Amino acid sequence: MIEGLFGSKTRVKLLSLFLNNPNRQYYVREITRKVDEQINSVRRELSNLLTIGIVKSDSANNKLYYEVNQEYEFYQPLKTIFSGVVRDQPSKLEETKEDDQVAKQLRTTGSVELAFLTGTFVRDPYAGTDLLIVGDVNRARVAKVVTEMEEELGREINYSIMSSKDFQYRRNLNDRFLTSVLGAKRIPLIDAEAEAAARARRVSVVEDAPNEPADPIESAPTRTIATVHK
Repeated sequence: MIEGLFGSKTRVKLLSLFLNNPNRQYYVREITRKVDEQINSVRRELSNLLTIGIVKSDSANNKLYYEVNQEYEFYQPLKTIFSGVVRDQPSKLEETKEDDQVAKQLRTTGSVELAFLTGTFVRDPYAGTDLLIVGDVNRARVAKVVTEMEEELGREINYSIMSSKDFQYRRNLNDRFLTSVLGAKRIPLIDAEAEAAARARRVSVVEDAPNEPADPIESAPTRTIATVHK
């Protein structure tokens, strides 16, 4: 149904990939693997999306990278549509919302307080790492998750794990490595503190909501009718 609206199945998959992963850049063969379509079809639709303006490209290391153009006039409406498509058709398009999938896998490794992608994921060679994980996690499980990501991407991923105590200590000390990582462009995956604050705000809004007006029939004063004896 959605394919008929947007012209082709390949275009829908590309739009879902880009719109559900803003700030992520992909080269053609990587895109082809992720959307599981023929490379010629992918190239044709990428050309169409570039012409429309919803996608932009940039060249680095002899590769042409593509990402969603967040300044495109209809970016927000399209993002809303395709986030809904992923929810309604999970068997077809859920895999294109990659950040959620990575976050879901990382949560299985233990208590993750903070996690984000940086480095090669945002094409920043000075970030110091590609994936930072803060919390009490099982390192063997994290290694397994990262290995699966490497197989999917076809390249090595450098990752760093810190306990919450070590993270705070290094942050207070203005540790050079951590300062570099936190100062780089990043793609958030998990932020337990921000998520807890958001939940608290939602609860506060519900508790502060005005009570519904009482039913006029139920709230009407009761009148006593006296019986007059003649």
